[in-house]
Amino acid sequence: MARLYADEVFAPLDRDHHVERVAGGNETEVYRTDDQAYVIKLKSDLGGTVTESVDLAREMRVAAERFAECLGSNHSIPSYYLISRDSEGHVQVLVLQPFLAHAHQLYDIDYTTFSKAERVRVATQLRDIIRRSLVFYRSTGSMPDLYGRTSTSKAERARLNKPYMLPWRLWSFLVQRNLLRSHNLMLTDAPERRIILVDYDVVRRSKLYKRVYYMVRWFLFWRDHTLVELMRRSGFVPQRQKPSKKQ
Repeated sequence: MARLYADEVFAPLDRDHHVERVAGGNETEVYRTDDQAYVIKLKSDLGGTVTESVDLAREMRVAAERFAECLGSNHSIPSYYLISRDSEGHVQVLVLQPFLAHAHQLYDIDYTTFSKAERVRVATQLRDIIRRSLVFYRSTGSMPDLYGRTSTSKAERARLNKPYMLPWRLWSFLVQRNLLRSHNLMLTDAPERRIILVDYDVVRRSKLYKRVYYMVRWFLFWRDHTLVELMRRSGFVPQRQKPSKKQ
């Protein structure tokens, strides 16, 4: 059953202001337009004045363009930015992207059902994405988030960001999340089998935090190379896991 949410912030894109929530991440709520042509991404925690929101939209657009250029047109989609006022009077930035109706996040993929040729195609693309990200990192000191987190609701997202969930977040970051179980990379259906990045957000933390974060990611890419090779050979990938609801 569709979960519909109503807010005036969707007025520029939806006549009755009701949209369906289809996903959520660490900071973002993701909704789908009624015609299922686009997804709308909203970071309500970043709302501010008109000037602040315009500056934020410009910053997000520049980052998205750079990350899309990093991965190339074959692995990226366009992002459009709108400024809108929500029902509480806060000015928000809306991100509009094409809805990939015939694609699934890598997290949900059962690679054992793929043919050898399909697994080789996926492995080749992931190696190219890793290579491009590392080249971009050496040039700029940053890289796109190829992994991502997910949440089933705003309440769950708030709970997962609580201080007492820090051990789970670290465990998830270092162990559970790998490129083959990504939430931010989508794989189109056969026969195309194209991998596409759908999240173009920057890391909004201190310089020290970002330096450590990207260095850890750099090391984890070597682990991912091994997992990608295992998937290519046999279809094996570590099991999908989620945090316990009993907190």
